[in-house]
Amino acid sequence: MQHRARQAFNASFSEDVYKDFVAAIDTDYPGLLDFRIAETPVFIPMGLKKHLLDACEEIIDELLSSDFKSKTQRAVPADQYVPNENAHTSFLCVDFAICESETGELVPQLIELQGFPSLYGYQAYLSEKFPRFFKIDPSFSYTPDSKDFQAYVEQLKKLIVGDALAEQVILLEIFPEKQKTRIDFAITEEMLGVKAVCYTKLIREGRKLFYEKDGRIIQVKRIYNRLIFDDLAKYPDLMTSYSFTDDVDVTWVGHPNWFYRISKFAMPFLKSKYVPDTRFVSDFNGNFPSDLENYVLKPLFSFAGSGVKLHVDVAMLEALPDPENYILQKKVKYEPVIQAPDGLVKCEIRMMYGWTDDAERPELMISLSRLSRGEMIGVDFNKNFTWVGGSASYFER
Repeated sequence: MQHRARQAFNASFSEDVYKDFVAAIDTDYPGLLDFRIAETPVFIPMGLKKHLLDACEEIIDELLSSDFKSKTQRAVPADQYVPNENAHTSFLCVDFAICESETGELVPQLIELQGFPSLYGYQAYLSEKFPRFFKIDPSFSYTPDSKDFQAYVEQLKKLIVGDALAEQVILLEIFPEKQKTRIDFAITEEMLGVKAVCYTKLIREGRKLFYEKDGRIIQVKRIYNRLIFDDLAKYPDLMTSYSFTDDVDVTWVGHPNWFYRISKFAMPFLKSKYVPDTRFVSDFNGNFPSDLENYVLKPLFSFAGSGVKLHVDVAMLEALPDPENYILQKKVKYEPVIQAPDGLVKCEIRMMYGWTDDAERPELMISLSRLSRGEMIGVDFNKNFTWVGGSASYFER
């Protein structure tokens, strides 16, 4: 996307260097890398950076509207409501397709958003790793305000650990050692001293939670939450002393309710030139668009692309038993803008914000990119391709 930076990177690229790059990550974290790293990062030029920031600010304005909580109350399933919700989400991740406007300008179009953490530890590690193997133009930075790695770590520590002792903060997951994102858990522990703890290992005594570490029982004061009910439901027979919906004395960093509020459910409420037309299927009252070939159907309460229908017809919509739990979203056209050795590749950019409880607005911390040659961005649509997968992104200063 930025010609000078792209030329410099591609000139430094070779398959052997890429293999050494991936091998070095595996050496640092043996057996923990469980997803494909794209051969290249994305270089975000100044014009596109401004559009991305403007788009996010417009979305944040809507999240701060006085009626946002009331409009999204239905998003939180009654049997999955967790007490002690804070005033706003601790994390905001916003996914944009990179498209081309009618005037030929690169512009972002919203694909999805989530009030849930992404790979905040891993992305900083990966962004530091790329320049050790490839040419990264020095006029680009992986943090939008050019923070160095240590300053980024301190920012993340303030958000997640706060004023607690690191050992009183846990990263909560279900069987973290089996998760595809487990490399991020290991990096987060190295960065912050925050250990990944399995949901089944928590000990509840009254309103307090504890976990065992090195033979000691430690009280949990803060939970950096990476657990979602969708994953928990896969294990209906778990025997635990703590239930996810219990009212306990902890501070949530990433409260579970915000995972539902800020999700596909929020998209129909967002009005911006950066947001494709999106409505609940129930809002059409049977009067569906005549050009359904230009829409995608998405279930509200499924994740990682599950249940998404790219080819929609009226019969499919009329057969939905609960149309209020689906959205119709206008398709966007990804513009192939990343120059690979054998052609052009499409990409998405995820803007990753942190939001401390005392802050008026969230702060952009880092981003990630995902490259694709398939019909969708996900792994299943990009098998047997190169120059696809997750990667870092760098902003022009």
